Amino acid sequence: MSGPDIRFPDLSRLVLPQSIVLVGASEKPGSIGQRTLENLMVHSGWQGRLSLVNPARQSIAGRPCVPSVRDLDQPHDVAILAVRAELVLDTLRQCGACGTRYAIVFSSGFGETGEEGRALEAEMRKIVADTGMRIYGPNSPGLTNVNGRLGMSFSPAFRTDQRPGPIGVASQGGGLGRSFIQAMDRGVGTGLWFSGGNEADLEVSDYIHYMAEAPDIEVIVSVLEGVRDGPRFMAAALHAARRGKPIVALKVGKSDYGIKATQSHTAAISGSAEINSAVFKEVGVIEVDDVDQLIDTASMLVRGKPTGRERIAVYCFSGGTAALASDQIGLGGLVMSEFAPQTLRTLRTMLPDYAAIDNPVDVTAEVLVDPTLTYSALKATAEDPNTDLVVVPIPVEYGQTTTLLGESMARVQREVKTPIVPIWMSDRTGEGHRHMIEGGLMPMRSVRNAVKAMRRYIDYGNWRAAFDAAWNPLGRPRPAAATATLSEVDAKALLGRAGLPVPRGEVARTPDEAARAFEALQCDGVAMKVISSTITHKTDVGGVQLGVRSPDAARAAHTRICEQVTQAHPDHANQGVLVEAMLPGRFIEVVVGIHRDPVFGHVCTFGLGGVSIELFKDVSRRLLPLTPQAAQAMIAETRCSQLLNGYRGQEPYDVDALVEALVKLSDFVAGHADRIEELEINPLAVRPRGQGVMALDAVLSFDATEKKTW
Repeated sequence: MSGPDIRFPDLSRLVLPQSIVLVGASEKPGSIGQRTLENLMVHSGWQGRLSLVNPARQSIAGRPCVPSVRDLDQPHDVAILAVRAELVLDTLRQCGACGTRYAIVFSSGFGETGEEGRALEAEMRKIVADTGMRIYGPNSPGLTNVNGRLGMSFSPAFRTDQRPGPIGVASQGGGLGRSFIQAMDRGVGTGLWFSGGNEADLEVSDYIHYMAEAPDIEVIVSVLEGVRDGPRFMAAALHAARRGKPIVALKVGKSDYGIKATQSHTAAISGSAEINSAVFKEVGVIEVDDVDQLIDTASMLVRGKPTGRERIAVYCFSGGTAALASDQIGLGGLVMSEFAPQTLRTLRTMLPDYAAIDNPVDVTAEVLVDPTLTYSALKATAEDPNTDLVVVPIPVEYGQTTTLLGESMARVQREVKTPIVPIWMSDRTGEGHRHMIEGGLMPMRSVRNAVKAMRRYIDYGNWRAAFDAAWNPLGRPRPAAATATLSEVDAKALLGRAGLPVPRGEVARTPDEAARAFEALQCDGVAMKVISSTITHKTDVGGVQLGVRSPDAARAAHTRICEQVTQAHPDHANQGVLVEAMLPGRFIEVVVGIHRDPVFGHVCTFGLGGVSIELFKDVSRRLLPLTPQAAQAMIAETRCSQLLNGYRGQEPYDVDALVEALVKLSDFVAGHADRIEELEINPLAVRPRGQGVMALDAVLSFDATEKKTW
């Protein structure tokens, strides 16, 4: 269970069942039923009760076989369905009626095929509701428990893909998940792999939640084509974070091409790439861009627990390679360590005068003459008290030299806690490469990828340090049946009641009322805007006049606005014109937008105001509710924060008031979360420090079916 409304199933008997029934068992070579049976009987070490179902056989592989699930004399923990798509629903009903706990469905031909297939998946969910049996799949390659030596899969690769380890994988598709599994050839051991296919019932979030509790899993990897249930995913991710289990995710379906491919593959909901990335970041999911980065980042997290303050040393036998690695570390925004005096003294006594000892360490070709240097100089580097990671780039396979280096790295890593990060850059591997893998070092393939992995490792440490374990997202993603929009006057009235400063203003229905409003406001100039709940972009239709500086000018502006708006929108219902005091002095315009994402719920977007937000796309995003710390962080993430803090000696602006305004807006939306679809303030004026902020314009859209009062 996680949160008041979200419950997660106990998947223990799915991951390691005591009894399995294989429906569609076969001896036909190469068939799904035959390969699955072989994986269970020959290539697994599982010792539970196995039953077979095939209406055409009385025995298979020397085991008795019954015609249907109904003929089994006792229930099973797991039923594996290796049958044609048209037989799946009836077989599932039989399994549910017989007390089966879980059904793994290999068959394809469901949600990925279109509307008819989605209707079949809806019927699967009805079977779950009626019987309590949970369904894994359909369109799934199965479930592989490497640590438990059990392959509930038809894959011919299972027999060789069996390097256990502390990494757990949750994917929707099979190929990319298997690609990660086979990183075992680099020493990356995977203990558990869920590949849920179309996720008619159980989904990635359930598997993440299970692995957050699993004692044999330390790092969680996920390959996602879409997130179906945003609140459930966020709850699972936060549960993993609270349990100290990092999640590394590769999200496919970011471009139009990728979205189209995922929809035809697993019928996933891809969602907005920007929103997905913002949500991942906030709940502690480390997002990567390809499988290599997935492997490298996960392997780094297995090696240690980052603090966010890591400093890096480079150790190499090639000066050019050491310089390349140092350069990439600097370009990646990472910090090289400054060796302690005792480290420098030790290296100076070991290495020749022409060797570089002051990070990066270049031991030169001296290691060819004195092989003991490989171990002793590396250990001195790794023991430096100012060093938290040691990067060892290896440009070539160099026979005995790299063999000794591989042996030395494995030996030093056993003796020193500081993680050693080898980078094997050559396409040719050898004994040294093998020694690294056997020593648990998991060599990476390029300097740039290694730097990206270390960057993500360190960033995760910073996220952990700032993580508020008590925070939970608002998570109200349901779409509205029908929406309506408040006028600017009504929206600002609500914001004013919520504590957000708004300009002084009067509603004028006639030109004379506009003149009187100008006089009543007693200011140097006013802004005049058409009042409408249907016209959002007032400037586009001539509905805005700025810098109006006299009663006569106010009369004329009122007439001009009404004429231009009527010309653009003949059916516009005249609600009058808003006359507001213009804000004097200097200020910076920012935009704050909160909208209900259909997957994750309300998300706040912050950036430079006016057209700049569309032109420069300099924005940051956070889930609601916002804390003061989150509001400060989202402001600091943008480049416009430099302007707010006083660029090139200018007087700083009131960032404290901006933070307070963001939190008040968040609280206001949270208080009306069932009703508010979108709230945008563009611009929000941020005045010099100590002078506060002011909402100069506001648009609020809401669910018109909700009859609650504001």
